[in-house]
Amino acid sequence: MPSLSPTFLLVAALVLLFSYLNGVTGSASLIAPVLSTRALGPRQAVWLVTLVMCAAPFLLGVAVARSFGAGILRPDLVTVPVLLAATFSASAWSVMAWRLQIPSSSSHALIGGLLGAGLADVGLSGVQWRGVLGVMAALFFSPVLGLLAGYVITKLLYRLGQAATPKIGGLVKKAQIVTAMALALSYGANDGQKTIGLLALALAVTSKQPITIPNWISAVTMAAVALGTLTGGWGTITTLGGRFYKIQPIHGLGAQIAAACVTFSAALVGGPVSSTQVISTALLGAGAADRINKVRWGVATDILWTWLLTIPATALLAGGVFFIVRGWF
Repeated sequence: MPSLSPTFLLVAALVLLFSYLNGVTGSASLIAPVLSTRALGPRQAVWLVTLVMCAAPFLLGVAVARSFGAGILRPDLVTVPVLLAATFSASAWSVMAWRLQIPSSSSHALIGGLLGAGLADVGLSGVQWRGVLGVMAALFFSPVLGLLAGYVITKLLYRLGQAATPKIGGLVKKAQIVTAMALALSYGANDGQKTIGLLALALAVTSKQPITIPNWISAVTMAAVALGTLTGGWGTITTLGGRFYKIQPIHGLGAQIAAACVTFSAALVGGPVSSTQVISTALLGAGAADRINKVRWGVATDILWTWLLTIPATALLAGGVFFIVRGWF
């Protein structure tokens, strides 16, 4: 590990705090399906998800971290106050969502923070609009794909199990454990890597070097995410696991397969998505496969509004914080 400046350590502390909060809020979406159907107990689920998730950057690479670290703002124009303001606003939003037990998107919060702070610093010229549009497209289409995939896969599972005996219930729960591992791996390959990219960007800015992602950055960032996952966001788990509808094993399995497929596909091409969004909409699709009115769409609408408000709210907050922080530097 190279010699690190005090400025980098300051930024890194805030980034790792956000990574921890990302683990707290993100763990809910990973764990809720297997807990709701009793496929795994709470401790088993948390430890399994944590270990598999942390291995993802080393097994599947860091394509998402690279696209996120250099794809939102121009690296040559990013400053320390921008990084501090962006990360602070995203962390503040995550804390609010955690306290209110809302499965908010940390991806949206971080993007909003970066955009708000970057625009406040250098204006439109500091934003890489092609990269932003690509990220926004991935964030927009992935929940839609999660909803459709959850619906189709659950319908297919029902058809495949029509002639099955009651023993199939136990098999479905065992399959849920496998798909939970796949989902955790896809989370670590996608959602968990956004803060890896942010920390790599902070290292490049403070050391005035090109962006690189050494293994130690991946290790410390995923360790912070793991700590957040082990702490757990149990209130948010309740929201995802019970307030939509009563999740049965077949719904959990269908949603997990759907979410893992969407998130893995995005990770392979370096497209950052929100795992919270994808898993939530996959659960909606799985429930709708029974009947449309099975799902409590009012709860889903409340969460949708939270997602829509996240980017503008964190952008405004980051812009305000930037002007405060700038005076310190």
